[in-house]
Amino acid sequence: MASQLALVEFPADDPSRARSFWAGLLGVTLEPRSEGEGWQTQAHHAPAVGVHERGRGPGDSFSLPYFEVERMSSALAQVRSLGGSVIHAGELWSICQDTEGSPFGLALRGRAEGTERPGR
Repeated sequence: MASQLALVEFPADDPSRARSFWAGLLGVTLEPRSEGEGWQTQAHHAPAVGVHERGRGPGDSFSLPYFEVERMSSALAQVRSLGGSVIHAGELWSICQDTEGSPFGLALRGRAEGTERPGR
């Protein structure tokens, strides 16, 4: 699974406050997502940063790095073969855990660069 970091997602109890924090800290603009759930930087050759309301779906209660993959089925098979586990398997995005229980996401290449958040 040759991959690179594509997106870091920050769930928040107060998404507007979190948006202001991350925009100020990173010196970037977080634009509204097309589906209307949160904001995200427009990543061009850099990992995107996203903010959304906490607790609305799988992986929505903790910060997650998302890694781009070419083929989701192959990437999930590799996670399992290395001793990791799959919490949520999807066609466009998935949530996994490493061997120590640390969560991370996989996003089909191209999905993390636009305005849509994986999973929405």
